[in-house]
Amino acid sequence: MNTAGHPEATARRGLELTPFRGLRYDPDRVGSLAAVTSPPYDVVVRPDGLHQLQDADPHNIVRLILPQADTPAARNEQAAKTLRQWLSEGVLTTDPEPGLYVYEQSDGVGMLQRGVIGALRLSEPSEGLVLPHEDVMPHVVADRAALMSATSANLEPLLLTYRGNGTAADSTSVIERTIEGPPLFSTTTEDGFSHRLWAITDRADLARIQSDLTHHQALIADGHHRWATYRRLRAEHSSPSPWDYGLVLLVDTARYPLRVRAIHRLLHTLPVPDAVAALDGLFRVSRLEVPLTQALEALADAACEGNAYLLAGDGAFHLVDRPDPDLLARTVPADRPEAWRTLDATVLHSTLLAHVWHIPEDDPARIAYIHDTAATVGKAERDGGTAVLMHPVREDVVRDLARQGITMPRKSTSFGPKPASGLVLRTLDV
Repeated sequence: MNTAGHPEATARRGLELTPFRGLRYDPDRVGSLAAVTSPPYDVVVRPDGLHQLQDADPHNIVRLILPQADTPAARNEQAAKTLRQWLSEGVLTTDPEPGLYVYEQSDGVGMLQRGVIGALRLSEPSEGLVLPHEDVMPHVVADRAALMSATSANLEPLLLTYRGNGTAADSTSVIERTIEGPPLFSTTTEDGFSHRLWAITDRADLARIQSDLTHHQALIADGHHRWATYRRLRAEHSSPSPWDYGLVLLVDTARYPLRVRAIHRLLHTLPVPDAVAALDGLFRVSRLEVPLTQALEALADAACEGNAYLLAGDGAFHLVDRPDPDLLARTVPADRPEAWRTLDATVLHSTLLAHVWHIPEDDPARIAYIHDTAATVGKAERDGGTAVLMHPVREDVVRDLARQGITMPRKSTSFGPKPASGLVLRTLDV
């Protein structure tokens, strides 16, 4: 385990993953398990994706993770009321004994991911156990914290990765033996991914997984805001309590590599002509009259040479690259490693958003962060804004910066596949 940048690491207790009694949908009480699942809350594209999920089934998990009402307080109360109702009606039921859960996702054409869902002991950044790689937005953490407090539940697991030794030992051996038995359920969602879940309740198997994980540190692949929320809520409750732990999915990427994709930006109030005009003399801008796939190929080629972006929203694509070196020297902070200073996200936030376009990165009225490329372009074209399409960062760059304690600009990466929300929940009632 790499302990660079964490001199306290010799005292760390290691990752502590604890069994819990999962809260799951009763398949006899819902139309289908696929119909009640959702992508993570921050991947749902509002409003179209939200409405589609709400219409898919009256018990879709989106009614808990993205409740709809006129005020934040009313939204959270609505989620808490809905959860209580589903519990009383038996729509959601608690498993009879504590366990860890093996979760498998597959697209049937080569992407296979398996990991373990459990309640992870929360730790301080100084312990070097759970490494963030992105900054968070305080208003999002406050929003998630209010929702978790109202429902007294972890409604969806965040995604953590660790690097095993690449052999079928310890956790991996338990996982691969477990999947030989019948799953608790198997379902296929609209995106073509199949999902299967097994419970591990045998004490010896649980002990092997827990012992193995004490030798590893984890990288937050998806869920920085939820991790920050877990830590905030732990600080608000006297320890020991259930709030000392948070719901996570842990994946060994030595066995099951994740995909790393970009997260794009939608600038609501900036039309493409204005965005392009502001770049005159600062970046090279090339207009591309090509389909999206070809435009992304051009972006990938340009990204090999330096910072590059695609702007869209006016029916064409505009390749933005070759920034003026003097501009970067004036706008990018010089007190970080070169690997951070040269990130596309760094230059986007420090140079383009802050100094060229004058758009605050945490103002939801002016900027949105969207995972789906085509959806970002479509919304920009419909709304008259500007889509800023990004090229993904390599996983090794992300992990190396995290190990140095260097966080990337918010929403720099999208690791996947992400765990579906609604397959297993965790209640924290004491």
